[in-house]
Amino acid sequence: MKLLLIHSDFIEYEAKKKALKSAEDIDSKEPVRVEEVLVAFCSVEKKDEKAKKGIISNSVEEILKVYDQVKAKNIVIYPFVHLSHEPSSPAAGLEVVKGIEESLAKKGHKVKRSPFGWYKAFDIKCKGHPLAELSREVSAEGTKEGEDDEVSEALKKEAELKSQWFIVDTKGVFHKVSMKNGKVSGFDLSKHPKLEKLAMYEMEKSREVKEQPPHIKLMRKLELVDYEEGSDPGHFRYFPKGKMVKSLLEDWVTANMLKYGAMEVETPIMYDFEHPALKDYINRFPARQYSIQTPNKRTFLRFAACFGQFLMTHDSSVSYRNLPLRLYEMTRYSFRVEQRGELAGLRRLRAFTMPDCHAVCKDVPQAKKEMMRRFDVSRDIQNGIGLNVDDMELSVRILESFNKEHPEHLKDTVKRWGKPALVEMWNKQFFYFIFKQEWNFIDALDKAACLTTDQIDVENASRYGLKYTDTDNTRKEPLILHLSPSGSIERVMYALLEKAHMQQVSGKHPVFPLWLAPTQVRLCPVSDKFMKDVEKVADEFERENIRVDIDDRMESIGKKIRDAETEWVNMIAVIGEKELKSGKIAVRFRKDNGKVSEMTKSGIVKLVKKETEGFPLRPLPVPRLLTKRPVFFG
Repeated sequence: MKLLLIHSDFIEYEAKKKALKSAEDIDSKEPVRVEEVLVAFCSVEKKDEKAKKGIISNSVEEILKVYDQVKAKNIVIYPFVHLSHEPSSPAAGLEVVKGIEESLAKKGHKVKRSPFGWYKAFDIKCKGHPLAELSREVSAEGTKEGEDDEVSEALKKEAELKSQWFIVDTKGVFHKVSMKNGKVSGFDLSKHPKLEKLAMYEMEKSREVKEQPPHIKLMRKLELVDYEEGSDPGHFRYFPKGKMVKSLLEDWVTANMLKYGAMEVETPIMYDFEHPALKDYINRFPARQYSIQTPNKRTFLRFAACFGQFLMTHDSSVSYRNLPLRLYEMTRYSFRVEQRGELAGLRRLRAFTMPDCHAVCKDVPQAKKEMMRRFDVSRDIQNGIGLNVDDMELSVRILESFNKEHPEHLKDTVKRWGKPALVEMWNKQFFYFIFKQEWNFIDALDKAACLTTDQIDVENASRYGLKYTDTDNTRKEPLILHLSPSGSIERVMYALLEKAHMQQVSGKHPVFPLWLAPTQVRLCPVSDKFMKDVEKVADEFERENIRVDIDDRMESIGKKIRDAETEWVNMIAVIGEKELKSGKIAVRFRKDNGKVSEMTKSGIVKLVKKETEGFPLRPLPVPRLLTKRPVFFG
């Protein structure tokens, strides 16, 4: 808020004509004159919209400080948009200046306010003493109302939400659970230690990370990813190997979603705060979004693909024959301003790549059937990535009334999962969804991170005006399913690295699945004199789309093998005179704890093709010769 405070002998103002369509109505256009007055010219700014109550409170305090010093008898609040380069929306501006006027009046002061949204003529006579002309810039800092009022109300309502916790077994039996003395009580979880960790994590609702997750060290050591200090916290730089792994994961998820029948689209990353549907959504379900002031409007960076896909569907002509209508986007990027204490490497960050697929469905029966199909698609995706049911635990959030009407849906979901699940059941609806499933990875620090998630949305069709034409030619509102089949790509990378760390702790040699490995085969010549022959072998492998590199350093074979192991190279092939004469290469397999097998070149090609069949391809992301590579992190 910008304030210009003028202590005046008088001010006289007269409303001429409306400057805005939304200008407030006034009873009279007759001139108004106020004498012995402190005139507060006010400009409400975009940033003030997040904390209107705080702005009102602090503005009143600043006005009264000057009012008491100059001994004025009256106060005039004069909206004056020209004090700011980033004015608020008219609605927010009017709300704030009205609030200032009402607050001053309640404190017993004589106050008037010039009409908002009008062109006005005014005449003013400043007294000219040292305190007669003062400017102030007001923020909401230090007030209880220092956050968005509408957001505060939404959070209050969320806090009033009551829920019960259950463990539901594969037979569909509900076991009510609670936290007692720091432990989960009500179900024997001794055979399900990860589910117990998930239950404790969710029921205690602790998100803060107090120590560095192991995957952070690994992502740097393997030269995949690192923090970008030149950006905002929670933003990353991807080195060539990391970029390739990320791209392959994106390709894999997208290929499976297209096979499922989703239509791929692309939508903007920023949206208008004042768009009616978007504003209603943001106010109802607050998120920590980035705000950006463009030359034209105040916008926010998306935290999901919902906004663009819903607006696209709104403008489309949809028939019952088109349902389920599946739209999919690999969002590069989505944004969420997570709290500093919650940021934890690739697990929780502020800019992320989220595959989002929405299915517009006719009714609940179609939505339930579609959700089961998407369950199977998601399982195939995760299995291909190298994460299976043993690595994850299922949690479900469900509305009590929905479970009473459709008790088989939750039971069928848990049965399909194949082991007990954690269930939170609400007594009344607050969120836009009535059923939500989450596949949670439990990391080395016993923190849970949601990967796959799907939801039945019963509100946003109405909010965004989505309709379809039914068999009787009437327009009806659909249901919407929200699916992220893998979770964010960054979080998938985190899960793979955390799983690898836990394997390492248990004595296993961690590797990426062969299709994801930056280097699939490393060739280690015994000496320089074999380099030309080794390069010919590498050429043959490259023609077969194998990611192969050559350790051409002046190092011993032992050193070359040890370094390849630390880089998690899946297959290490030593080539010397013996191998060239026999046609058989000694191949060391990292995933088999260093087992060595003699293989022909064609045998190596056949093995790699078998293990990578059906998966996307990318070339080697770094120079083939190790001596040609820079060190990105070390």
